[in-house]
Amino acid sequence: MRREFSKYNIFSLLRGAANNNSHWAEAWEKMEPKHEYDVVVIGGGGHGLSTAYYLAKEHNIHNVAVLEKGGIGLGSVGRNTTIVRSNYGQDGNTQFYELSMKLWEKLDADLNYNVMFSQRGVCNLVHSPAELDIAARRGNAMRLNGIDAVLLQNSDLRRMFPLLDFSLNARFPIYGGLFQPRGGTARHDAVAWGYARKASQLGVDICEHCEVLDFIWNDNKSGVIGVETTKGKVYAKKIALCMAGNVSTLTNKAGLRLPIESHILQAFVTESIKPKIHHVITYAAGHVYISQSDKGGLVFGGDLDKYNSYAQRGNFPVWEQVCQSILTMIPSISRVKLLRNWGGVMDMSMDGSPIISTTDVKGLYLNTGWCYGGFKAIPGSGFCFAHTIAKNEPHPQNAQHTLQRFMKGALIDEEGTGPFPKMH
Repeated sequence: MRREFSKYNIFSLLRGAANNNSHWAEAWEKMEPKHEYDVVVIGGGGHGLSTAYYLAKEHNIHNVAVLEKGGIGLGSVGRNTTIVRSNYGQDGNTQFYELSMKLWEKLDADLNYNVMFSQRGVCNLVHSPAELDIAARRGNAMRLNGIDAVLLQNSDLRRMFPLLDFSLNARFPIYGGLFQPRGGTARHDAVAWGYARKASQLGVDICEHCEVLDFIWNDNKSGVIGVETTKGKVYAKKIALCMAGNVSTLTNKAGLRLPIESHILQAFVTESIKPKIHHVITYAAGHVYISQSDKGGLVFGGDLDKYNSYAQRGNFPVWEQVCQSILTMIPSISRVKLLRNWGGVMDMSMDGSPIISTTDVKGLYLNTGWCYGGFKAIPGSGFCFAHTIAKNEPHPQNAQHTLQRFMKGALIDEEGTGPFPKMH
């Protein structure tokens, strides 16, 4: 029998204060996989958990298992810089990420869990008149789609971001910026925990430390009917792949060669300081981004390590490049101590946009290629992927993100850098 879940509210907090917090149960039930399910979701990160949640909530499919080879929250969902934004300019991306933003804005209430979503605003700095024109074009595309966008002049930026280097001899002078007030940050762990708790409450089995090793095929080898795991065979009518980094190793066993590469993206955090950076700032010239967490630490990241790897760690040349770029943008933080860094595995697609799709293998569905956009897309990804699995066709908001676009040449290249995954 599935246990009863208590609701988080002011009364449960007062009860905890009165009994030394002894009444709190585990946030989700840790289950062993059953013999058969309607849907098996491989990958217990943000995308896998949100997919399972929306399958149960939106499509009344509760006989679902999430198979995670490690622990919930220990993969890429907990190894990023937590930025949430929908400031995209390409058709397809613009509408999809705005759907995700709208889901973010009501996520606390939907999950009955504080994901600490802080809409502090995201500003993309520009460093030349040509870049300012490009930012204006993207901002206009956003506004035409009902998305908030404000083009900032240098005087606006000086007032909002006094720590930036606005000197005339700066290596990359600041000409302006594109600001999205509704953008911001969220707590990565809380997002994973909140989705896991609510999915478990709706009847989804969360199976941790259950690695998928291979597929089980039907008699004529035309489709998959289950998976072989470290905890035995698990059968399912539909199998959804939501694993960051290692998805290509599993799809190879299904005869699918994906248009993606796996790369490492590093992130960094400093010691806590007094509040100094009140928004998310991205520095296009050095491709770095920075915000300040609720604990006071500066959280920042930069470019990929630009070589293929499945390791969750990076190398010193990227440390140097990221730190140099951050100090070029904000010289006054040069004496702040760096506490730690970590790396996440990024599935980089050929056009820099995600893949949410059915496949040629019957019963197999694919969610991958998130590049830099994985965390911000978690709600929208799960919502659209659940629709794709339940209806066997894409949701209107991910109709342009299928595998078929690579066959048709209908790419969504936001950066305009061509078919080079490490450049997006």
